[in-house]
Amino acid sequence: MPQSDTVEHMVDAVRRFVREVLIPAEHQVEEDDDIPKHITDELGALGLFGMTIPEEYDGLGLSMYEEARVVFEIGYASPVFRSCFGTSNGVGTLGILADGTEEQRRKYLPRIAKGQMLASFCLTEPDAGSDAAALVTRAVREGEEYVINGTKRFTTNSPHAGVFTVFARTAPREAGPAGISAFLVDRDTPGITVAPHYKKMGFRGSHTADVIFENCRVPAAALLGGREGVGFKTAMKSLDHARLHMAAVAVGLAERLIDEGVRYASERRQFGKPIADFQMIQAMLAESEAEAFAARAMVEKASRDKDAGLRIVKESACCKFFATEAMWRIADRVMQIHGGYGYIKEYPIERLFRDARLLRIYEGTSQIQQIIIAREMMREKAA
Repeated sequence: MPQSDTVEHMVDAVRRFVREVLIPAEHQVEEDDDIPKHITDELGALGLFGMTIPEEYDGLGLSMYEEARVVFEIGYASPVFRSCFGTSNGVGTLGILADGTEEQRRKYLPRIAKGQMLASFCLTEPDAGSDAAALVTRAVREGEEYVINGTKRFTTNSPHAGVFTVFARTAPREAGPAGISAFLVDRDTPGITVAPHYKKMGFRGSHTADVIFENCRVPAAALLGGREGVGFKTAMKSLDHARLHMAAVAVGLAERLIDEGVRYASERRQFGKPIADFQMIQAMLAESEAEAFAARAMVEKASRDKDAGLRIVKESACCKFFATEAMWRIADRVMQIHGGYGYIKEYPIERLFRDARLLRIYEGTSQIQQIIIAREMMREKAA
């Protein structure tokens, strides 16, 4: 794990990079619906594709708290930039680390850590979203191969991915989650079709598409960990991390939104003075600042607890729920502060407002987080 002074240097470097490179590029990325290669190369040079990958596999091996510190900074820019390396630090690699064989780790993790290969996570299906255990994609063993058939939906980075973590049923549906297995499938495997990426409300520059598997044959060695029936458990193992990571993104974006609101309120004049002098504007800014501060404190506390080995199922869900909902309230207030100007593309709030909406949906909707929180409360009560 990096020394604390090294992490401080990294946080400072990312902060400068965000302000000097990423924010100035936001408008062009929005217009082109693409992140320039020189930016992704620089993100890789900063080590951001390998934050969670151990040093023995050429990653940085950051702790959860250290990762959150970095994500607070990267989240200050458009969330599109974080999206290009998010899967490589989360669901796309944590399963390999948790349950993959050493051969699988050596094959994929160093290339992912260096940004030479993008990972994509293929779990969601047309009729299996929040209820991930309802997936119907099948993987049938034939000799020393598995034949995969099915369609995966909303797969981030799939148009550019080099490896897919694919979840499929290897046992009848009656087996429930215990019948789901995970496979590491290389992009050039015959039988894979990546559909054109969606035209989304926001997040332009981050590409999400369907991935169709039609008689896609993979070797038995592609079975994650070499065992059938543990795929669903593998997916669930990464959830605490994913929730905290996304909550940290929301904190960073909330802080950017607040700065945009303060800047506009200080410059915009009505009735002969800056609108920042009006108490109702001040109230919106103050409420936003308090919520962002609370969200940051929650993420820092839960991250430290995770690093200490504590069970944080409830706490991570609380972080994801509170931080993303607070961020959305902040986005709405800042839009209101901008008035009519907030509704035109001249100001960043128009784009950030659209981008912000997605954070309450992906990596587990707010409603799913509430269910998890309540379930954990009842479990604790019964213990």
